[in-house]
Amino acid sequence: MNNQIFYFFYNLAHKSDILDQVFVFFADIFPYAVVILAGLFLLFHHEVFRAESPFQVFLEKKKEILLVFFSSFIAYFSAEILKYLFHTARPFLILPNVQALITESSNAFPSGHSAFFSALAFSILFLHKKAGYIFMSFAFLIGVARITIGVHFPIDILGGFVLGVTTSYFVAFIAKSV
Repeated sequence: MNNQIFYFFYNLAHKSDILDQVFVFFADIFPYAVVILAGLFLLFHHEVFRAESPFQVFLEKKKEILLVFFSSFIAYFSAEILKYLFHTARPFLILPNVQALITESSNAFPSGHSAFFSALAFSILFLHKKAGYIFMSFAFLIGVARITIGVHFPIDILGGFVLGVTTSYFVAFIAKSV
């Protein structure tokens, strides 16, 4: 089933140069924009720049900002550690006729991108429901794009999502306890 889902998305690639560039954008470039959007949302949502004393407002809201980005980085680094424990090859290395649209050299499971962006999305969801749903859709879009360009299997993405959600939950739980 993992291969069937992989081929369903991968077969969308290599049809058109423009479409391939769109997939690469969402898999490789759009994640940077999502990080910037998350930071801007957290800053502007609390009117940090409009306040008479922006630094004071920032200090009051730093716990939210730290919660979101700390859980994301913990999830990403946890994924990198797990990649050394689970030596799984990327699809373009083990499946015939699969050519990735970008190059990746590390192990595949779990996806570091999925772990990072699902932790980011769920951390924001815990704080701001509506914005969290938007960031969840961004995380899902990035995960699907990474399958489509041929660098991850669906199980890699699912593992990253589970790791990210779990990490963001535990970081939020610990932050509430402190």
